[in-house]
Amino acid sequence: MGKIPRGLTDKDMIKNYVEEESIEQQLLNAAKKAEKLRAISEAEAPPAPLAKAGFTSELTDKLGRELLALKLELSNAGVKSYNFKIKRDGEKITLTVTDKKLF
Repeated sequence: MGKIPRGLTDKDMIKNYVEEESIEQQLLNAAKKAEKLRAISEAEAPPAPLAKAGFTSELTDKLGRELLALKLELSNAGVKSYNFKIKRDGEKITLTVTDKKLF
């Protein structure tokens, strides 16, 4: 480093000073960049399959929880091999459990 000239103002002394980016600032910038990339990828995400059209995430979650509860009940009852049979009658959709050995 060279000598600092005398009689400079504070503003003149730090005129060409560039602060190095801290680790904290690097992590914050990386998080912001990742959030932007996530938002872009969500915007470009392919449309949901037609079979799931009209299903909100809450409805899908609720249906998944009910199916899990049914599977646990079947497991507790000792039923190991089963299939689900889906039947539609007008506005009603019925899901029944059938023995896998019948197929």
